[in-house]
Amino acid sequence: MLISETLGARSSFVRNAIYCAKMRGMLSVVLVVVVALMMVTAEAGRGKKERGKGAKATSDCTEWTYGNCVPNNGDCGLGVREGTCNDQTKKLKCKVPCNWKKEFGADCKYKFGSWGECDMTTGLKTRSGTLKKALYNAQCQTTRSVTKPCPKTKTKAKGKKGKGKEH
Repeated sequence: MLISETLGARSSFVRNAIYCAKMRGMLSVVLVVVVALMMVTAEAGRGKKERGKGAKATSDCTEWTYGNCVPNNGDCGLGVREGTCNDQTKKLKCKVPCNWKKEFGADCKYKFGSWGECDMTTGLKTRSGTLKKALYNAQCQTTRSVTKPCPKTKTKAKGKKGKGKEH
């Protein structure tokens, strides 16, 4: 029994050694694949950053001035804004909201209060707003006042409410 136990222990040892060698090989392959994926994603990320910078990466300008956002089609939607600094120009993608007030400009953002009471002489409601944000160095008024027509009041004609039985 002693010989068979010794052979069994050796064969178990050999099996374990082979198993460990296989596992080390698989671990090496997995490690190589992970490192390769990390390199590929890092390179792809670096490419996106460099593409996104455009003129910023090579420009020494700090005082860029930007024009208004000009929609590609119609009055609103996606468009282009042109920026200039010294002799350099660049175009930025922008968006003009479709609900913007043309007299304000799309780059002036205001915080408005509640609508006031209806002025019966003019038939208008008024509210005022203060400048919250001026985008791209836009020239904006610090306060704005806007008006809208008063809602029409519905007057019910007095009379019979429905068809009833006449006695």
